[in-house]
Amino acid sequence: MTDDAVIQVEHLVAQYGEDRILDDVSFKVKKGEIFIILGGSGCGKSTLLRHLVGLDRPYAGQVMVAGNDIADETTYRETLRRIGVLFQSSALIGSMTVAQNVALPVLEYSGLPRRLVKRAVMMKLGLVGLECHGDHLPAEISGGMKKRAGLARALAFNPQILFLDEPSAGLDPITSAEIDDLILDINHNLSTTMVIVTHELDSIFRLAQRIIMLDKSTKGIIAEGDPADLRDHSDNAQVRRFFNRNRDSADEGTTGAT
Repeated sequence: MTDDAVIQVEHLVAQYGEDRILDDVSFKVKKGEIFIILGGSGCGKSTLLRHLVGLDRPYAGQVMVAGNDIADETTYRETLRRIGVLFQSSALIGSMTVAQNVALPVLEYSGLPRRLVKRAVMMKLGLVGLECHGDHLPAEISGGMKKRAGLARALAFNPQILFLDEPSAGLDPITSAEIDDLILDINHNLSTTMVIVTHELDSIFRLAQRIIMLDKSTKGIIAEGDPADLRDHSDNAQVRRFFNRNRDSADEGTTGAT
């Protein structure tokens, strides 16, 4: 890995049976960066994320995360201690309280006594603004709170890298903006590297320091860089349409009203 990269993907091929999803994908993510993966439906965003966190193994190529080959079984457990994952559904266990959900990875991997685990859990809940909701079941809190609880659990080990799958999906605009604020605060205060899968333009322009855009037909990356620059200057019409879709819709609405 290069000195400034905490993730390095080299010539990744993702394939299930005869169905090739990604072909010869290469990129790196720098330490402390907010890096966003985007693209249209079926382009391989979720597949790429699954390979980055080790849920799937490369058909070909290599994925290095936090200095380890993600496909190496001997170092995978160590890698898990250095990353956190927020799944799109938050993946909370419904029969357990918010605090118990956050405590799960700490109890599994730390070996700390329960007294210290409880203290660590309360610190994480405080970090995401849920210090007064630890005793609630997931069914008793809002969608935005579930995202915060999932984020607290992902932060259980103060991870070097945080992976977030559609963190604002299904949320109203105000709650979505609050989640964006929380992500920015964590990145700024903890220097946590963020890898985010999202299609929300407001979040992309607010959060991303750099993006890659995947394409279903080419099975690879068709754009990489600053989203505002790509919106205004990309020579790829598909990329420009993606970033300008809200602006185009607004223009059409204005035209129709005249």
